[in-house]
Amino acid sequence: MIAAAVVVTLVIFSYYGVTLGFALSNPSYGVSLQARFAEWGRQHGIGPVVTWAETEYNKIFPAKVGGTPSLSALPKTATVAPLKGSQPLPVPAPLATPAAVPLAGEGKWSPAGRLSASGVPAIYTTFVRPDAIHTSYVVGVAWMDTKMLSGQLYSGSQIPGGGPYPFTAPISAQASKTIVAAFNAGFRMSDANGGYYTNNKMIIPLRPGGASIVVYKDGTMNLGAWGRDFTMAPNAAGSPVASVRQNLTLIVDGAKPVAGLNNPNAIAWGKTLGGTFNVWRSGMGITSDGALVYAGGPALSISDLANTLVRAGAVRGMELDINTDWVQYTTYTGPIGTPVNGTQGTNLLPGMIGNPGRFFANWWLRDFFVMSLNPKYQNASTAG
Repeated sequence: MIAAAVVVTLVIFSYYGVTLGFALSNPSYGVSLQARFAEWGRQHGIGPVVTWAETEYNKIFPAKVGGTPSLSALPKTATVAPLKGSQPLPVPAPLATPAAVPLAGEGKWSPAGRLSASGVPAIYTTFVRPDAIHTSYVVGVAWMDTKMLSGQLYSGSQIPGGGPYPFTAPISAQASKTIVAAFNAGFRMSDANGGYYTNNKMIIPLRPGGASIVVYKDGTMNLGAWGRDFTMAPNAAGSPVASVRQNLTLIVDGAKPVAGLNNPNAIAWGKTLGGTFNVWRSGMGITSDGALVYAGGPALSISDLANTLVRAGAVRGMELDINTDWVQYTTYTGPIGTPVNGTQGTNLLPGMIGNPGRFFANWWLRDFFVMSLNPKYQNASTAG
């Protein structure tokens, strides 16, 4: 009996030792060893312990109060001048900063990523402070012209699990010929409190009221509460639903942050770290005219994230993934029709540690979104 117990114990510890060693050397588990251990822990049933450790860490090492950002934390701004009157959707007004004194360039939009064949930007980016307290940090914000862009959800074997999927990493050379941006999706499905639909399959049942990003087969996208703002019905143009990615509950609704975001006991917006810790977070919103806005950066509470999305014009918004290793928005440059990879990519903020090439690697197992130029804007004779 004792010998059998020893054998079982050795087998168990050997298994966990081997899987942990694999995780710590696997780039798909994150950039840092801390993130890789956390991913391994959540896969092996100790997610609550990981969350507790992360919570305690953020209590001991909270986000810095006051100060100004270092120059290395600020993104470089582009100098490409857009063609006047040619933008299908109007670029929003400059973002107001919650800090007392704005930094040079703070809140001012700058073209980013591939331009249309006639030189029109499809994406503009800027940066802004997260709030009036944590003034030594900046949040990156991207505005996307959905008249010019087609969206696609790329699924991963870790998120949502299963597969294989027709759209998954690596982004193919053919697809990269028109890519403008790629960015992270949401939580692991065990923490997302929502469902996942793609490739004509309900991978995980969709939750009524859940914050959802819907991608239609014509590349158009919408964001809102499932069952209220949309269903599985085709869009106004008659295009069927291609994918639905849910993550928690809306944090912006009716062009303002929803009530209760500052409640430390609320679980509607995630049990992982909760909403009141100022950590790396990301989110996406949709404006009244259908543009998409992405916000991501350090020292963000969920309330700060909602406020940033509202400043960028969002009428509805939701949280995406959190923590340093998973918050990533990358734009890509290069002639239309020419394959690109990570070497042509630029992250929204210098502090985003994910390599721009991770979406082009076959080891990348998490889901993400890709934005590409619509066919109309790939040809100078038809582009606006």
